[in-house]
Amino acid sequence: MRSTPPSPHHRDGSPAHLRARRSLHVSGDSASRLLRCGQSDRCRDCGNRIEWYHRTNERPVRLHPDELPAEKVPVTCHWHVSRGVAHPAGDGSDWCRLPHALLCPARDALPAASELAGLRRALAVNTRRLIDRGAFVPPSAPPNAEASPTTTCRPARPVVQLLYVRYLAKRPVDEIQCVAQTRRRRRCTIPLLTPESPAGVWTLVPNTAMHGQLSLHGAVMAVYALTHLPYAEQLRWRAQRCPEHAAIPTAADVAVAEWEPFDPFVHHDHIHTRLPSLTRRPGPAGWSRRAPQP
Repeated sequence: MRSTPPSPHHRDGSPAHLRARRSLHVSGDSASRLLRCGQSDRCRDCGNRIEWYHRTNERPVRLHPDELPAEKVPVTCHWHVSRGVAHPAGDGSDWCRLPHALLCPARDALPAASELAGLRRALAVNTRRLIDRGAFVPPSAPPNAEASPTTTCRPARPVVQLLYVRYLAKRPVDEIQCVAQTRRRRRCTIPLLTPESPAGVWTLVPNTAMHGQLSLHGAVMAVYALTHLPYAEQLRWRAQRCPEHAAIPTAADVAVAEWEPFDPFVHHDHIHTRLPSLTRRPGPAGWSRRAPQP
């Protein structure tokens, strides 16, 4: 079945002006292969829907997916989206966007968000519904006592060092997923760490601080180091692409890379002073137990 092309004439026979059809494409000099639109996701703290948007020369920001009347939002909390880029200011219209952090029920309420208490309560109720249905597990939930030992001996959010920068991963190392788009317009399900690709090394390093902060005296932390890998391999991890899509630079991304710059004072809950008791074994067998390091 084929669609009928539009007629170049009106019903009275007069010529009709037809606009040339344009297809979406990603600019070749773009720093990101993402289309300039909100990337849908779920907040890892409360489970509610969010949208990731790029900012000018800054990390992406999480915005509430719906627009709100500007008069009901404090002026200092106004955001607007222009050409797929988020800006922390109002655009003069009667509607605005706002960061999800002001509404997240898993965080302490800010004084500036007192006027948004009703929406915050609605998100809290939705979080409770997701928990009751088993669709969302809060990160602060106690671990299951019946879980096997092999599921608790590796960090849920490990610290990864690549390109001499430390990042906090969103999920275990062997579960970090590629963000590229497949031919079926879905997210690639291949992990970054494959049996054929070189693996990193778990090591204990000093718990140094960042941004001019004082270091923690005598503290060490477990880090999954990739600095010994080739430069191209570290770039692949930084772009969060599997080996297959790393060889296809024209493939678009359907999600934002999940790397979060590590700060020992902000992410102190994710610091582990012992090496994981699992090591990666060569071949498709995956992981094998070994004795924990002292």
